[in-house]
Amino acid sequence: MQEIKVAVVILNYNGKHFLGKFLPSVLKFSSKYKIFVADNNSSDDSVNFLKKEFPTVEVIQNSSNNGFAQGYNEALKSVSAEYYVLLNSDVEVTENWIDSVIELMDKNEKIAACQPKILDFNMQNKFEYAGAGGGFIDKYGYPFCRGRIFNSLEEDRNQYNSCREVFWATGACMFVRAKCFWEVNGFDGDYFAHMEEIDLCWRLKNIGYKIYVEPKSIVYHVGGGTLNKESSRKTFLNFRNNLTTLTKNHPSRFLFFKIIFRMKLDGVAAFKFLFDGEPKHFFAVLRAHFAYYGWLPRTLRKRKQYKQHPNFKFSKSQMYKGNVVLEHFIRKKNKFSELSDSSFFNE
Repeated sequence: MQEIKVAVVILNYNGKHFLGKFLPSVLKFSSKYKIFVADNNSSDDSVNFLKKEFPTVEVIQNSSNNGFAQGYNEALKSVSAEYYVLLNSDVEVTENWIDSVIELMDKNEKIAACQPKILDFNMQNKFEYAGAGGGFIDKYGYPFCRGRIFNSLEEDRNQYNSCREVFWATGACMFVRAKCFWEVNGFDGDYFAHMEEIDLCWRLKNIGYKIYVEPKSIVYHVGGGTLNKESSRKTFLNFRNNLTTLTKNHPSRFLFFKIIFRMKLDGVAAFKFLFDGEPKHFFAVLRAHFAYYGWLPRTLRKRKQYKQHPNFKFSKSQMYKGNVVLEHFIRKKNKFSELSDSSFFNE
């Protein structure tokens, strides 16, 4: 199989309506590149629709729906490229959305993954939840972005247009160097969905690579296409996978105490769900904690395995030194710009 420079790979599960709406923009603004749709055993006629309406798109058919993480792992085995562009089916792309990112990555081989600026398809002057202007986490593992702290989304006034190193790149539109992706064995397939991109990026950082955002590239994301924000399944996956990611990738020092503290904060969040009349989310957090305990021996084995890489060194570069929960909910900081640059680790 001859290797190509860039492969755009869209993972689809029962997203026929999104493919019909957004594939035309991908084809229009990605004409130089090979487009793949990896179908996760959809039941909505997606495959026949693609073959009929978009014959130039190559379809990869997974035998079952193994979620975002393992779905991509399986599909990408069939794609030989220098760069993968992992693109959600509910994303509208714009002119030159690929070229500026590839140009950046070509110049710096240490950049393993990069994302564009992610704006909201339905409110195009605002950042979108899944990635916004680049992803970060705080010292307790809570993710946030340039342009988005928890559910507080900023208006895009070009305030975050600088290309810079970040902690993680969004799975909604992730450019990743193929050799780096496979060097860490891809996504953790056990995750199914949610937090797998943060885990992947942290593992890449731990073996010496960097993650970037290039805002010259702009895409518009609908969000919530597979699991919407009201889904208790999404709550379960977020809480379970977040604790697992912290356990796998954080330096040993203070890790035990951070996990205990995180679980206490998770408990606060769970009771807030209950008091807000959302008992299904309360029980989702409880189930997530029990699932985390059940996974713990396997998680620790993975951590030990990752540490065997010859270049392994725990990285906290671009991690926020403080507690973003405290900053946002108590000190009422709603904008990334209100967090001091000196409050981030820089290795």
